[in-house]
Amino acid sequence: MIPSRFAATTSALRYAAVVTARALADAVYRAGGEPFLMHPVDAGEAAARLAVADGLLLPGGGDIAPSAYGESLPHDTVYDVDAEQDAFDFAAARHALDTGLPTLAICRGLQVVNVVLGGRLNQHMEPDHRHVVHPVRVRPGSLLAEVAGTEKVAASCYHHQCASTLGDGLVATAYAEDGTVEAAELRLSNEQAEPTGSAGPYGWFLGVQWHPEDTAATDPVNQRIFDALVAAARG
Repeated sequence: MIPSRFAATTSALRYAAVVTARALADAVYRAGGEPFLMHPVDAGEAAARLAVADGLLLPGGGDIAPSAYGESLPHDTVYDVDAEQDAFDFAAARHALDTGLPTLAICRGLQVVNVVLGGRLNQHMEPDHRHVVHPVRVRPGSLLAEVAGTEKVAASCYHHQCASTLGDGLVATAYAEDGTVEAAELRLSNEQAEPTGSAGPYGWFLGVQWHPEDTAATDPVNQRIFDALVAAARG
């Protein structure tokens, strides 16, 4: 399941819309999954509605309200904050963590999980990582290393925010050359510094700060991320 994103305008419709990136849905479909979209409203009903899902893909999108991670003043670059979208994504992430629903969190999606687990975000990076394709170093032994089959990934990025403090249970498993956390996974316990390399007590979870869907059609390494989500959902 992919939570839709609110859009003020779209070229093909006369009204505001709920959308997802075609590249994202295509990557799931290539992996053998059936991507279906969920209307991101009624956060209180998210858990019940997610009962039909075999997996969750939390996609990119606008910024999270800074108040959600304890910051009262938004940076002037913060954009497209939507309280209803935040509430639904938070509820979906909590449900997935509580039940072990296999989850892939991309860009904003990773930031959502980080905030749900008590982490914080850097509201604006200088320089930011918009329209950037750069190598990221993957931690040996991590789930990402196992999934990607390599310890270096060409990451297509479009973000101006990133994790400044990781939430409870998260461990960084990939970095950009400037030190930005580019992927995070869940460890078995708060005392364990090493990633599990497989599904932990929360179930299968992988979060990446970049957009693997951008290049998945031509880059097998990035497509494997979606393949792994679908395989976990089938399991």
